[in-house]
Amino acid sequence: MSEATPIAIYVDADACPVKPEIYKVAERHRLHVFVVANSFMALPREPWIERVIVSGGFDAADDWIAERVARGAIVITSDIALADRCIKAGAEVIGPTGKPFTDASIGMALATRDMMEDLRAMGAASGGPKPFSPKDRSAFLQALDLAIQRLKRAGFIAG
Repeated sequence: MSEATPIAIYVDADACPVKPEIYKVAERHRLHVFVVANSFMALPREPWIERVIVSGGFDAADDWIAERVARGAIVITSDIALADRCIKAGAEVIGPTGKPFTDASIGMALATRDMMEDLRAMGAASGGPKPFSPKDRSAFLQALDLAIQRLKRAGFIAG
């Protein structure tokens, strides 16, 4: 790793409830943010926020992110399969509720996701995740700040 490698944040933006918080933290730390989505979305006009619109293909946003991340990147996603790909590439991965995805937790997260898909397919489970709360927002901000500090201690720099 080069001492001059900047920290970058990649946002799986479709349905991400913490984009405003990401922008505030990124501005404070002078980090570049890639906001990746399948369609246009309004963003603050800042030189450090880059809008990336990918084709409407299945997992196109996930593929774009996973192909570019490495150590020094922070990925914000609730997509467990994308989280797994990014962890394998060396990135820090945080869910919008502040839950970090790690080597130690991703296997259980994948297994739970697969089990829930099977239960929904059988009609035994319905509904989605619990509503997003202020507690989730606070936990996310704390997790993002911790990830940035950990990367800075490891020699990565602000952009």
